[in-house]
Amino acid sequence: MTTDFEVVVVGAGPAGSIAALQLARAGIATCLLERGPFPGSKNVYGGVIYPRVLDDILPAWRDRAPIQRVVTRRSTMLMTETQSVSLDVRVQAWGAPPYNGITAYRGEFDQWLADEAVAAGATLVASTTATGLRLDEGRVVGVATDRPDGDLSCSLVVACDGVNSFLAREAGLYAAFSRHHMTLGVKEVLALDRGELESRFNLTGREGCDIEMLGATGEITGGGFLYTNLDTLAVGCVLKLDDLAASKRRPEEVLAAMKSHPSIAPLVAGTELVEYAAHLIPEGGYDAMPTLGRPGIVVAGDAASMTLAAGVWLEGVNFAMAAGAIAARAAVLARREPDGLAATHRHYARLLADSFVIKDHVRLRRAPGVVFSEFVQHVQPGLVCDVAESFFTVANPAAKPGLLRTIRRTMRTRGIGTLAALRSAVATIRVFR
Repeated sequence: MTTDFEVVVVGAGPAGSIAALQLARAGIATCLLERGPFPGSKNVYGGVIYPRVLDDILPAWRDRAPIQRVVTRRSTMLMTETQSVSLDVRVQAWGAPPYNGITAYRGEFDQWLADEAVAAGATLVASTTATGLRLDEGRVVGVATDRPDGDLSCSLVVACDGVNSFLAREAGLYAAFSRHHMTLGVKEVLALDRGELESRFNLTGREGCDIEMLGATGEITGGGFLYTNLDTLAVGCVLKLDDLAASKRRPEEVLAAMKSHPSIAPLVAGTELVEYAAHLIPEGGYDAMPTLGRPGIVVAGDAASMTLAAGVWLEGVNFAMAAGAIAARAAVLARREPDGLAATHRHYARLLADSFVIKDHVRLRRAPGVVFSEFVQHVQPGLVCDVAESFFTVANPAAKPGLLRTIRRTMRTRGIGTLAALRSAVATIRVFR
């Protein structure tokens, strides 16, 4: 068999481009396969990237990456139809290197990462879809593509082909692939004059704001987000597929209702729609992850369900980039051994287990169950908002009732049992302790 490349990386998102970059740097002949016309053209996400992973891989990234804003303000908002309560955190230190979080357009950011991989020696092949795996006695030895005579042979496939990952499923790595672990993310990019944007969000220079919302999607389990770019806003919501189907509502209707909320409407007023996108998101956490590899193939990024939906932490790109780098490191180690690159999966599993990627997912493996629970999604926002409204309402000439009494009264009014509240509190403490 003629080997076209030593490694074929499928998908030029953050995981794939970082893997290709590090493989090429190690002198490994690498093909970076992308089904879109250019890297990032098919990718959708809210807009915040946590870039610490890049410090060692691309030390000059702060000067070269296509950054929109640096997040210095993070707000968590609990909402009902007419109320909201926010925990607003502003940290000036986040606005200085090394930066805690940045906003970026994925089309620009992913193209930049892929360009770095090409500059290191990887071969980018765009507008080409990997349609399946090539096998030899059970071992993965390449990929088939949708190009005539376009099949590629290799010693290792790095599958970074997104949430549905047909390659990982064909390889038998997903024992229980299920839509129940998926949410649908819908997002609009709204143009707004830069000066007006900075005035509305109390920002200066390249400062950015990240607002996460709970209770913004009504009866549908999920959440909302609003992020600032230089002269646009990224506003959207994440919806549990089962609930969305049961509601018989279209996702754009849910998003429109969220944008009309009295706490959000002033922030998006007068904007112009420049983009609408939708994308499946794997949010099952550690328990929804596949087997991470077998001879001749490893899986990373969304294809491996490496997305953390923990309410407090909402991350994915950083896990993808780290997993891509670890896949390349594992390949370098395997290449020196008798079985060569086909044995990459053994090193990959071990290295990942020692990394923050798996450690964070293991530690927070129960987080999706808590964040998407009935109490947190549909009881807690109203409880918190009603308590805050009652506590801060001046009802002279009546005496002030005190916080504990206000909480008890609100729970009785809403029919919330003490045991249910305690169970939710204990489950939350166990996850985040």
